[in-house]
Amino acid sequence: MDTPTDAMCENTDRAEAIHPVARRTIPIADCRHASVVPKQASKPARLVVDRMGRPLQDLRISVTDRCNFRCTYCMPKEVFGKEHAFLAHRDLLSFKEITRAARAFIDLGVRKIRLTGGEPLLRKSLERLVAMLHTLRTPDGHPPELTMTTNGSILARKAQTLKDAGLDRVTVSLDALDDAVFRRMNDVDFPVAEVLRGIETAQAVGLGPVKVNMVVKRGTNDAQILPMVERFRGTGIVLRCIEYMDAGNSNGWCMNEVLPSQEVVDRIHRHHPLHPLEAHRPGETAQRWAFDDGSVEIGVLSSVSRAFCGTCSRARLSMEGKLYLCLFASHGHDLRALLRDSPQAGRDPVSDAQLRAALAQLWSRRVDRYSELRAVQASGAWPSERKVEMSYIGG
Repeated sequence: MDTPTDAMCENTDRAEAIHPVARRTIPIADCRHASVVPKQASKPARLVVDRMGRPLQDLRISVTDRCNFRCTYCMPKEVFGKEHAFLAHRDLLSFKEITRAARAFIDLGVRKIRLTGGEPLLRKSLERLVAMLHTLRTPDGHPPELTMTTNGSILARKAQTLKDAGLDRVTVSLDALDDAVFRRMNDVDFPVAEVLRGIETAQAVGLGPVKVNMVVKRGTNDAQILPMVERFRGTGIVLRCIEYMDAGNSNGWCMNEVLPSQEVVDRIHRHHPLHPLEAHRPGETAQRWAFDDGSVEIGVLSSVSRAFCGTCSRARLSMEGKLYLCLFASHGHDLRALLRDSPQAGRDPVSDAQLRAALAQLWSRRVDRYSELRAVQASGAWPSERKVEMSYIGG
């Protein structure tokens, strides 16, 4: 990978990036991109593919735009401060609406559902949604895999209830073991010990294999890579190191702060010999590695240095019903308009068949491959549209 230069960061200066969004809630709905219900509502083929031949297999559902952390790479205080206007509860999809949408996605090929946020455990009675999703079945009679990504801050209190409701496993975001570094990165002075307790509790109640996601920023927490490896060695917990990405517009992303995954692997390998592992299934985002003694598994996600758009099988549903076909998308498709009646507009919810047909149509037109096209930035042809914030649609 070429050595980054300061010039590459000129368009991502923090003040320039956050100023337009700091005034109000980030606009992620756009009526120009509302879903159109096809006239023919016949049930489409069970498995749909986009224009690049990528199947629809994974659905990520954001259940809230709120979070109790202010991580600098996701929800910096400069944007998401005390005056920030979060969505009202009435604007969120209900659990019934989420479950209905998930059922349609499962009919089209989705086999894994991940609940995200914001911080999903801030959504009241989330275990009720988990229980509703747990009743869903694929066309051949199998339940979808139900997972959740959380910052772990209240996981110790919720783990058993979530397991009892039908959640299969959790992924916990943890960027450092050093308490001072962790408190600086979450920017609310939250102690690392409480997150570690949540991880241990989740593992104890059977929400595993637990995965730990570490977003690596060069010069901020990259010195924590080896301590993290040592902490989870021999525990059965999978550590995944994620390249710092240019998701959203408010995190002041700069290429200089990206530590390529290959360098992460090299650093670990110098201390502990590694060998590559096969992917669990097609479309898996992480490259898998293991210690030669088998004591730990490491995953690296390389959206910046080694894009995996070519096998991306993920759709993302925001908390207020917008469907995004890419983590770096600039607009979403309004599914809430299909799921919810509106007497004022003289509109009733569409049928299940119409909903499936609309989703199949949207996915079949998909051409998104942002990370593969990122290199055009150097040529001056980089799109100027603002991207949806990661905190709205999860990672």
